[in-house]
Amino acid sequence: MALAKLGVVVLDCPDPNALAAFYAEVLGGTVEDQGEWVDLKLPDGQALAFQAAPGYVPPNWPAPEHSQQFHLDLDVPDLDAAEKEVLALGAKPLDTEDRTRTFRVYADPAGHPFCLCAC
Repeated sequence: MALAKLGVVVLDCPDPNALAAFYAEVLGGTVEDQGEWVDLKLPDGQALAFQAAPGYVPPNWPAPEHSQQFHLDLDVPDLDAAEKEVLALGAKPLDTEDRTRTFRVYADPAGHPFCLCAC
C-alpha cells in the first residue's frame, strides 16, 4: 500500500504566470493565478504548479557538474509539428540534432529541460 499519492509537480521560476501560460499552450488546460503560486489544471485532471523563486537560476543541460534537477517527458504524435510549435512559444532547443531518435530535448522559457517524445 502506498503511503502517499502525487499531488502536483511544482516548477520554480522567475515568472509563474508566464511559465504557466507557456505550458497551457503546450498541454492545454486552465491557468489559476494565486500570486506567487500559479496552478495549471490540465484537461485530464492532472496539474502542474509554478512558484515564484527570487534569484532563480535555471539548470544547465547537459552539464555533468550541474544537476538538471528534473525534466518533463511530453508525448506527442508528431515530433516535427510539436517542435515547430514549442519553438514558436519560446522553447529553446538543447539536444535536437539527431533526428533518428524518438525524443528531442528543449528548455522552457525559464530554462527547465523537457523532452518531446514520440515513444
